[in-house]
Amino acid sequence: MKKKLLLYSTSFFCGMSVMAVELSVSKLLAPYFGTSQIIWTVIIGLIMISLSVGNVLGGRSADKHNSMNRLYLIIWAAAIWIAIIPFVGKYIVVGIIGLLFMFLPQNLLITGSAISCLVLFSVPLIGLGMVSPYLVKLGVTDIENTGKTTGKIYAMNTIGSIIGTFLPTFVTIPTVGTSKTFLIFALVLNFICLAYFIMNKIKSVKTALTLIIIFALLFMPLSNSYAFWRDCVVEDESVYNYLQVTEDKDSVYLSTNVAFGVQSVYRKDNKLSGMYYDYALAAPQFIKNFKNHDKMDLLILGNGTGTYAKQSKIYYPNVKTDAVEIDPKIVDLSKKYFDLKDDEATIYETDGRTFLSDENCGMYDVIMIDAYHDITIPFHMATKEFFSKVSEHLKPGGVIILNINMKAKGDNPINQYLSETVKSIFEKVYTCELKTSTNELLFASNDIDMVNNLFDNTSNMNTSNPLKKVFQYVIENLNEVTDSSHVFTDEVAPVDILGQKLLNSMVQDETSDLKEMINFKEKGFKGLFDMLR
Repeated sequence: MKKKLLLYSTSFFCGMSVMAVELSVSKLLAPYFGTSQIIWTVIIGLIMISLSVGNVLGGRSADKHNSMNRLYLIIWAAAIWIAIIPFVGKYIVVGIIGLLFMFLPQNLLITGSAISCLVLFSVPLIGLGMVSPYLVKLGVTDIENTGKTTGKIYAMNTIGSIIGTFLPTFVTIPTVGTSKTFLIFALVLNFICLAYFIMNKIKSVKTALTLIIIFALLFMPLSNSYAFWRDCVVEDESVYNYLQVTEDKDSVYLSTNVAFGVQSVYRKDNKLSGMYYDYALAAPQFIKNFKNHDKMDLLILGNGTGTYAKQSKIYYPNVKTDAVEIDPKIVDLSKKYFDLKDDEATIYETDGRTFLSDENCGMYDVIMIDAYHDITIPFHMATKEFFSKVSEHLKPGGVIILNINMKAKGDNPINQYLSETVKSIFEKVYTCELKTSTNELLFASNDIDMVNNLFDNTSNMNTSNPLKKVFQYVIENLNEVTDSSHVFTDEVAPVDILGQKLLNSMVQDETSDLKEMINFKEKGFKGLFDMLR
């Protein structure tokens, strides 16, 4: 009875650990490669390959060695490997990215995430993949009930996998972080091995020692920093995001799911941010006779920590803002570190499209859509059906503004698709490419005179107004979108594929510029180190 209990427990906890590692892998890679469907595809694909290889090797090893002791040594080795990942993983990933950036910038997203997965996780997952065939081969001794026992072994593995899917996402990662999640499941595997060795009266000093070490590490303060090259005020993880708050003497910044780049900024002096939010303030000026309006209703989908809400309240005091943000931890950060006040925005913690589908959702003069992070674009907020829903909640003559955070030299298919998708719904659509960042803003309305409205509303603006130059830049850089032949729909919206192609182009552009800057052909890595110094 004890033997069968250990048999089923081993299958259960190994299945749980496989899925826990898979979910933790995504969190470990998110700051460097994002959380797009492409990354998930790479992770799931390589993990399934590793498990399949493990199944084959496990069956062969069980036939050849006929030793259950060998299986638990393999599980123990997998546990040690998993426990080491929190301490070396981020450095290995950064090293891989650096080498690929310099020598193989093509398909950096796919190649980098794939190599990182192979280096960090293939070995322990191959080991865990060996468990089921081993248990079936050597654990089933009752020939008459072979099918029944085999079914239970695989059922316990599947049940463990189900629990291992939910436990990291909703419990361990939000509570103790990714690093300690790896340690928790390494501890579980180590404990199973120790239980086996004790039950079979096998010396287990090494197993007991590693169990104690891993257990102790769980209670030690470990650095969860992925952007280890700079100081962070906050570095945290939520169900949805990797979160990073940094600060300098002038501003506070939020980054999500990226080790570089900024999603929100708070200027301590309440001046313009110098980022795309400033230019987005032009949106209300596209409304006819806006200067005579006594109030403005604003909706922000993708509020972040409230940069646009705060700036709108400063420069349009009569604004009433509803802001949608799906991540409650970001909402907490907005109040604690970014000084977002209740009178600046009423915050709804939900998905942007879900909010628009609510029968209680109101009507707005301006709708700001700022839910795209690099190539991580929620496809359901980029389709014709979504923008139809947006249009339904615009007041007559209202304006939408869309922030697209991807820009590269040459063709830009994802921006083209997004702008033409919007054009399929709205009468007038204009883009404004920003020179100081990778952002491109899109303004759209069903008022065919929206540009004339902008001229009229800003023509007599006082030159001392800090928005005067900002609005002038927008006026001078508007480009009308007239085609609507490339359209995303709920049925077909390959935003990840198009984004990945664009990212490859951006990386190659940046690599070329960097190599020229450091004179890489002549100086090699010495030139890079000289630049860093």
